[in-house]
Amino acid sequence: MDKLAKALVCSLSGTSVMTLSSAIMSAMIGQEFREPSQLGKLIKRLAPFISKSLCKGAGWGAHFAMGTAFSLVYTDFWEKKKLRPDGKNAVLLGLVSGVVGSLIWKATFKVHPLSPLMNYRRFYLQRIPAHVVFAIGWINQV
Repeated sequence: MDKLAKALVCSLSGTSVMTLSSAIMSAMIGQEFREPSQLGKLIKRLAPFISKSLCKGAGWGAHFAMGTAFSLVYTDFWEKKKLRPDGKNAVLLGLVSGVVGSLIWKATFKVHPLSPLMNYRRFYLQRIPAHVVFAIGWINQV
């Protein structure tokens, strides 16, 4: 399987389990952590004339696109033998990716003219375990 195909398959797995874990955390804590939902809301606020369902679909598309970007980086690490695809390295990459993901979200909310009102600290902190789940879900497909 070529690098892009591997990254797409692994991204689908990792992003799906990540979104499921974010949904579980949302229910437990009472704050919306689901990435596609947040992205859909941001899109809807920028383009209120677009239907809610189209914005929701665009949120999912954007989320899977970012998952594919992370997955391409992970795949590159494995193929260049910089890291072995094992549980310990999945957790390590998940932690690093969680910090990177938090910074991306922080920048997104900062530049968006109509950012939602929420507890941002909780949202950013939740990115870290969500990305660990992503990496573990990803590693299971390698």
